[in-house]
Amino acid sequence: MKIENQVTLEFPSRSANEGFARTAAACFAAQLDPTLEEVNDIKTAVSEAVTNAIVHAYPETLGRIVLKLRIREGHALEMIVRDWGVGIDDVDKARTPLFTTGSEERSGMGFTIMESFMDTLKVRSAPGKGTTVTMVRKIACRAGR
Repeated sequence: MKIENQVTLEFPSRSANEGFARTAAACFAAQLDPTLEEVNDIKTAVSEAVTNAIVHAYPETLGRIVLKLRIREGHALEMIVRDWGVGIDDVDKARTPLFTTGSEERSGMGFTIMESFMDTLKVRSAPGKGTTVTMVRKIACRAGR
């Protein structure tokens, strides 16, 4: 699918940047004229992906996170969150509801939440090399647009 517009943001894995990332994604998506529900779904999914990178990829240190946002043909918003942290040993296991490598306050629902709000979710990871989460959400074309 052809890219119609894109932006790339890079920031350190500080928890304060999670709010920035979700807001940036919502602002970028605004050009597709999404509904409030669609905006909230986008913000939630980006928040989960960035929080995973902050908490799990760099548990003991600050690292680098890149958020790529792309508008693709057919009113599709693609969101890619990449880190170069510890990586995931078993992606299938990590995508299992309630599984977490974090402390007991972590719910283990991040991937499940992302998947429930997106049309597609892909997770690529390699131990010691980092993780890339790619999410796509088609934005409904409303009458009059």
